[in-house]
Amino acid sequence: MFYLGTAKKASKEMQVDWSAVYQQRLEQTKDERLRSFYEAGVVSPDTPISQVSFVAVDFETTGFDPQKDGIVSIGLVPFNLQRIQCQGAKHWIVRPRTVLAEDSVVIHGITHSDIKSAPDFMRVLEHLLKALEGKIVVVHHRGIERPFLDVALQKRINEGILFPVVDTMELEARVHRNKPLSIWQRFRGHSLPSIRLVDSRERYNLPYYRQHNALTDALATAELFLAQVSYRFSKDTPIQELWK
Repeated sequence: MFYLGTAKKASKEMQVDWSAVYQQRLEQTKDERLRSFYEAGVVSPDTPISQVSFVAVDFETTGFDPQKDGIVSIGLVPFNLQRIQCQGAKHWIVRPRTVLAEDSVVIHGITHSDIKSAPDFMRVLEHLLKALEGKIVVVHHRGIERPFLDVALQKRINEGILFPVVDTMELEARVHRNKPLSIWQRFRGHSLPSIRLVDSRERYNLPYYRQHNALTDALATAELFLAQVSYRFSKDTPIQELWK
């Protein structure tokens, strides 16, 4: 089982009243797509994760800075603790407003010819928000998907977005990065375990998938989360112990 004391401590430190956030945003937003998103609401923090609908999300981008870089592909896979709902999976390649750098092409394999005929991000926004409505977003490293979506909306409609996420990388860090290496361990050449998606999956004996395809990475994240729940949490764990 997971170290619940650590989880509870982390959740108390980062408590956010997401229902209040959604209500405030609903009262302020003028965009109908965002209004629909916030009107769908968010589950109560004490809801057991067995009763939560999730959606795993992954973005491929032109870089790592949401202020300077753009989204080039979006993958999402809805799921719950009982099943991964592959029939609801979505994958879009979108045309960024920033230059597609050569090094990013090497990483995700999306080329200039791919984005030349791709739609602008705004063409898929309504479909994306509908897929997220009423669900808890699961990502591997929350420093990408939430801030990139927020900035993309600010630049296009002058309104950002905010929602809770469960970060599978952070859940791994709670176990594998919860205390630094000792001087003796560093002297002997020890290093902290990797919490990258592919390495985290390997610890749970999950199959290897080719990386940096948004849809495949979303599926990989959903599978990783289910494995983390199976090994370290209870189905009765309240969602507030996992989200940020």
